[in-house]
Amino acid sequence: MHIHIHEFPDNPFLQLTGAEFAAAAAKAGPIGAGHLVTFGTSIAEYEQAAPAIEALIATPGTVRRLDLARAPRLRLIQSTAAGVDALAPFDMIPDGVMLLNNRGVHADRAGEFAIMAMLMLAAHMPEFATDQRAHRWNRRSSGIIAGLRATIVGVGGLGGGAARRARQFDIRVTGIRNAAAAHPDCDRTLTVADLDKVLPETDFLLLACPLTEATRNLIDARRLALLPARAGVINIGRGELLVQAALIAALRNGTIAGAVLDVFTEEPVPAEDPIWDAPNLIMTPHISSDDPERYNEATLAMFFENLRALAEGRTPRTLVDLAKGY
Repeated sequence: MHIHIHEFPDNPFLQLTGAEFAAAAAKAGPIGAGHLVTFGTSIAEYEQAAPAIEALIATPGTVRRLDLARAPRLRLIQSTAAGVDALAPFDMIPDGVMLLNNRGVHADRAGEFAIMAMLMLAAHMPEFATDQRAHRWNRRSSGIIAGLRATIVGVGGLGGGAARRARQFDIRVTGIRNAAAAHPDCDRTLTVADLDKVLPETDFLLLACPLTEATRNLIDARRLALLPARAGVINIGRGELLVQAALIAALRNGTIAGAVLDVFTEEPVPAEDPIWDAPNLIMTPHISSDDPERYNEATLAMFFENLRALAEGRTPRTLVDLAKGY
């Protein structure tokens, strides 16, 4: 199989290297052997390789910039990200080409980031950061985190990892998903239709679901108003899951206690964006799931697992349902 790995120089995420691919292929055994592997960082390099490419490995943003019609032998695209909303509505993916993501490889790192954010919110760290910038000495006490309630919207790779860590701290976890099927790390699971009912009892609202037309602006001013004043909001999914202006207003008005955001409606966040000056907010630059030691290794292991499934006539585990968008 001709496998082409493509990333433009302006890609902000971890670049896959030839050494990483060779190591992953060796670990994969026979399914990793005998492939022709090429790399590209420009349109010209992609176009040179395109006529023979059968599998493309790239971020969704990179795939969006490539003319897939130039790759008539293309069979599958392995996204190096879990979220593929950058490719929606998926009309540029040729018929018969499978889109695979890497959901699941983020779970451990995302879980650690999420529990860090919950601990920070419980200990008033966003408020202390605001006090520090204002040169204001304001003592705030806090109790233990055990027994508090987390509502996690989306319990796939990101949210599932967060739920697992939260349960280790004896946090009571409600998972919100499309179908109310049980999740091993949630005390209960409910559907999005029940979200309004659980928000008033929520201490931590964590957004970890894919961005689709159904989830865009899911948390708006009305839903933020349903949260108790003690609540904190964490977003590790996509910026557009949350109406950012409404969150800023809630923080300024004190109707929620604080927030930790890793994703934003525009990235990088413009210097003039009012989100920078929102009180009681901790911002991180879309790094909640990054793990420079393991991320690429886990993504390539997923790719070879998907190849093995195809070779054995099975459906790849991370095949994206284009109708659902994840």
